[in-house]
Amino acid sequence: VQLQASGGGSVQAGASLRLSCTVSGDTFRRYAVGWFRQAPGKEREFVAFMRSSDGRANYADSVKGRFTISRDNAKNTAYLQMNSLKPEDTAVYYCAASTSIILSSIRFPENYRYWGQGTQVTVSS
Repeated sequence: VQLQASGGGSVQAGASLRLSCTVSGDTFRRYAVGWFRQAPGKEREFVAFMRSSDGRANYADSVKGRFTISRDNAKNTAYLQMNSLKPEDTAVYYCAASTSIILSSIRFPENYRYWGQGTQVTVSS
């Protein structure tokens, strides 16, 4: 299974970006998808998660109300719509996927089996 993340860029505070994560090599609808980010000198942190079964989503408190995770199974792609971006959102964003992950584990990177290569998001003030 391969994941390809894209859509990052450099924007000013308040702008929007949409990240995409295209999955290949298996049936996408089997996979739950998570988005993580990692800023320089910091640990990788959870951003958002979407189940494979019912599409329910979970978010980190820091992005709730500003970011939206979604998926299009027909296109084998998950998305992260990021609105009202802040300088503290600056990081490399990674998508991850796993076929079996319990709700209590979604915030921990080690519970995801497959990872994309990351896409840089830079937000200037």
